[in-house]
Amino acid sequence: MTARPKAIRRRRLPMRYLLPSLFLAALFAMLMLRGYAHSEILADHRVRPPSDNDKVPTHILEGGPVIDARSATEEPKALEVRDHKLVLTFDDGPDPEWTPKVLDKLKQYDAHGVFFVTGTMASRHPDLVARIVAEGHELGLHTFNHPDLSYQSKSRIDWELSQNQLALAGAAGIRTSLFRPPYSSFSYALDNDNWPVTKYVGSRGYLTAFNNTDSEDWKRPGVDTIVRNATPKESGKGAIVLMHDSGGDRSQTLAALDRLLPELQSKGYQFATLSEGLGAHSHTAHTPVTGLDLWKGKAFVTAVGISEHVTDVLVGGLAIIGVLVFVRFGLMLVLSFLHARKVRKRGFRWGPPVTEPVTVLVPAYNERECIANTVRSLMASDHPVEVIVIDDGSTDGTADIVEAMWLPNVRVLRQVNSGKPAALNNGIAHASHDIVVMMDGDTVFEPSTVRELVQPFGDPRVGAVAGNAKVGNRNSLIGAWQHIEYVMGFNLDRRMYDVLRCMPTIPGAVGAFRRQALERVGGMSEDTLAEDTDITLAMHRDGWQVVYAENARAWTEAPESVQQLWSQRYRWSYGTMQAVWKHRRAVVERGPSGRFGRVGLPLVSIFMILAPLLAPLIDVFLLYGLVFGPTGKTVVAWLGVLAIQAVCAAYAFRLDREKMSHLISLPLQQILYRQLMYVVLLQSWITALTGGRLRWQKLRRTGVVEAPGAIPTQRRNSTHERRPVA
Repeated sequence: MTARPKAIRRRRLPMRYLLPSLFLAALFAMLMLRGYAHSEILADHRVRPPSDNDKVPTHILEGGPVIDARSATEEPKALEVRDHKLVLTFDDGPDPEWTPKVLDKLKQYDAHGVFFVTGTMASRHPDLVARIVAEGHELGLHTFNHPDLSYQSKSRIDWELSQNQLALAGAAGIRTSLFRPPYSSFSYALDNDNWPVTKYVGSRGYLTAFNNTDSEDWKRPGVDTIVRNATPKESGKGAIVLMHDSGGDRSQTLAALDRLLPELQSKGYQFATLSEGLGAHSHTAHTPVTGLDLWKGKAFVTAVGISEHVTDVLVGGLAIIGVLVFVRFGLMLVLSFLHARKVRKRGFRWGPPVTEPVTVLVPAYNERECIANTVRSLMASDHPVEVIVIDDGSTDGTADIVEAMWLPNVRVLRQVNSGKPAALNNGIAHASHDIVVMMDGDTVFEPSTVRELVQPFGDPRVGAVAGNAKVGNRNSLIGAWQHIEYVMGFNLDRRMYDVLRCMPTIPGAVGAFRRQALERVGGMSEDTLAEDTDITLAMHRDGWQVVYAENARAWTEAPESVQQLWSQRYRWSYGTMQAVWKHRRAVVERGPSGRFGRVGLPLVSIFMILAPLLAPLIDVFLLYGLVFGPTGKTVVAWLGVLAIQAVCAAYAFRLDREKMSHLISLPLQQILYRQLMYVVLLQSWITALTGGRLRWQKLRRTGVVEAPGAIPTQRRNSTHERRPVA
C-alpha cells in the first residue's frame, strides 16, 4: 500500500539528498583536517644519516650557530651570540602540559627565550602561541610536520614553511624570520645533504638557528646532567642552548630551569631572545600579519579547533555506540533464546485454540502485478477467512482484476485515493469478524500463516500480533542484504521486544488485531507515515499486549533498486520518528501507558533511532584508522564487531530455519548496504529537524514473489462460469 496521504505535502527532492551529502562531506573534511593537524597526513619520519661535508664552507663549519644566507649577493655568514647572552630555545611545542610550566619558570626569573614551534602543535594550541608572544619571547619555525628537509623538494620545503607561518598568523597575528630545521644540532654538523636546504631557506628570508650548547634534556639524563650540559664551557661566552618543551616527560627540564636560571643569572648572564643575543647583526624577528593573510590564518586555526572538538564528540559517540551495540546484541541473543524456548516448549499454547473466521484486509493502490498472487495465497489458507480488498483509487485496474477472479469470501471496496490508513479504517468498518488481519497488496501468505497469526488471541490480554515478514525476491545482491536485515534486524528484534513487552512495530505485511483494541485506540491514524508503528505504540499505551508469532510467515517483495529502497526506508525511519514523537507524553503518564513510556519508548528511541544514527561512527573510524593508523588495531576492532554481528545473524538464521549460505554477503552488506541506511536515517533526522514533510512514495512492483510451495490457481466457481478467471 503506497498511496500518498492527503495531509502530506511534497518536499523538493534535491534538498533531501543535498543536506546529508553536505553533512557527510563536512564531517569527512573535519576528520581529514584533524589528521593533518596531528601529522597523520603527509608526515615523513625518515632521518638521513650524516654524510660528507666537503661542500660546506669552512667558515660556516667553524663559525657561530646562526646562519644568515638571506643575501643574494653576499656569501652566507655564521653569526655568534654576544657574550653574557644565553638564548634558551625550546623545540617541538607548544605542549598543553609542559609549555605553560616552562613559561611560568621563565616569567618567575624574568628570562626570555625562543620557542621553535611546529605548525601542527601551534594550530592545535593557539592560546599558548599567543601567550609566548605576549610575554616577550620569540617564535621560530620548526616546519609544520617535522620532516627531515634534506629528503624534501623545494616545493615541499616552501609548503612546510608557509603552513607553519599560517598557524602563527592565526594564533598570534605575526610571522617570524627565525627557523630551525628538524633533527638539527650544531652548525659544524652541517653536511652536503642539508647545507643546500640551509641556503634555500635563507633565500626565503630566514635566519637558521642551530645550537652550540645541547642540554640533551630529551634523553632525560637527570637534572644535574641537564644543568651541566646547558652551562657554557667558557665562562661569559654567549650561547644558544637547546631544550625541549614537548615530546614527552619534561619534568627534568623544568627542574633544571629552576637551578640553571638563578645560577647563571648570578654569574652575569642574561637570558635573551635571539634578536637580543645577536644584537646589531639582526633585526626584530616578528612582523605583524594583516589583511587577507591574517584572516586566512585565523580561519585555519579556528577550523583546526573545530576539528579537534568534532573528533572528541565522535570519540564520545563511538564509545556510546560501542556500548549500545554490545548491549543490543547481548539482549537480542539472550532474550531471543528465552522467547524461542518459551513458544517452542512442548505443549505451549497461548490459550484456547482460535478457530473462528477472521477478516483479512488488503489495502491496494496500483498493485496490478501482485494482487492476484496475494488473493490466491489467502484462498489457500487453512483457516477460514473473509478477504476484503480495499482499492484506494487505483488507476491500473487492480480492483477489476480481483473482481474478475470471482472468488468466494472475497469482496472489493472501492474508494477515492485517501491513503493507507483511511483504506484500512474503511476495511475495518466493513469487517464481519472480531479478529482483523492486515497485509500489503504485494505480499503472499503461506497456507498456515493466518492460523498461526491468530492463535495468540487465545490470550485475552493480547491486542495485536506481529507476524514473520520474509523477503521473497532474495536472489539479487540487494535482495540478499534485505533478507539478512529482515531475519536478523527485524525478526530477532521482535523476539527481544516481545519478551520486554514493548514491540515497536507490527509489520504492515503481516499483522493481526483484536477489533475491540482497534476501536479503543481510534483505528488507524493518518498522523504519521509509519501507521504500523503508530498503531502498535497506541496499543501498548492502551494496555494491550503485542506479541510475535514466528511461524506466521509472509513473503513480501522487497525493493529491487537503490532508489526504491531509499524511498521505502526514508519513509519508515521518518515515520518512526513521527510516531515516537507523537506518543512522547507516555513518559509522564501513569498505568500501562506510563510503563511503556518509561520502559518501551526509551528502548525504541535508543535502538531504532539513536543507535542507527551513531552506528556509522564504527565505519568512520575504520576509514580513519586505515588512513591514519593504527591500521592493524583498527581492522581487528572492526572485524570483532563484524564477528559479533555474524554470530547474531547466524543465530537468527538458525531460529528462522534459514539457509546460512545467504550470510556470505554479510561483510559486503556492512560495507555498502549499511552505509545507505545510515544516510537514509540522517536524511530523516534532517527532515525532522528542519520541519520538512515527506510524501508517500509508490514503489514499483513486479509480482515475482510467491510463498514456498504451490498455491493453486483458483478455479472458476460453478455459479459464475460466464466470468473469466484473471
